[in-house]
Amino acid sequence: MRTVVHIASSDERGPSLEDRLASVAMGDQEAFAFVYDAVIGAVLGVARRVVRDPAQSEEVAQEVLLDVWRTAARFRPDKGSAMAWILTMAHRRAVDRVRSAQAATDREHRTAAREHTTEYDEVTEAVESRLEREQVRRCLRTLTELQRQSVTLAYYRGCTHREVAGLLDVPLGTIKTRLRDGLIRLRDCLGVGT
Repeated sequence: MRTVVHIASSDERGPSLEDRLASVAMGDQEAFAFVYDAVIGAVLGVARRVVRDPAQSEEVAQEVLLDVWRTAARFRPDKGSAMAWILTMAHRRAVDRVRSAQAATDREHRTAAREHTTEYDEVTEAVESRLEREQVRRCLRTLTELQRQSVTLAYYRGCTHREVAGLLDVPLGTIKTRLRDGLIRLRDCLGVGT
């Protein structure tokens, strides 16, 4: 048995996408359902090519079709086809989404960079501490050998005067005098007031 295939002429196919879009502009929900079914695949394809994230692409497609519903009255058939108008909206919306995501990422990076910077006071304190150590070392070099050894043992190693005297094999009175003289010279060299 032969099956007869009937090819419809353009008049028999029904209203075009452009005609349906004009009906959507007047609030026809059935016309919108037709437009939706006719363009959703292409809109989603454009969104996926630009956005690349499937979930974001679906959101973009929803936003575009909502815009089609709201702005169908703005479509001008003399400017181009309905499909071109809708896909242009899809492309623009997808590009906006990518730019928005990039701007958010840039803001996060700038915020993280600001939060990561070392506090000014910490840097100043570290520099001052290093400069003070260098100045103390320089001033220690101006002392006599016995004064420098006495001060180092007493103040950097925590030895008592008696222990310093024993380690240097010098009488206790001499160590006390050398410590006092050494500290006075350090004070003067460092510029510390009395």
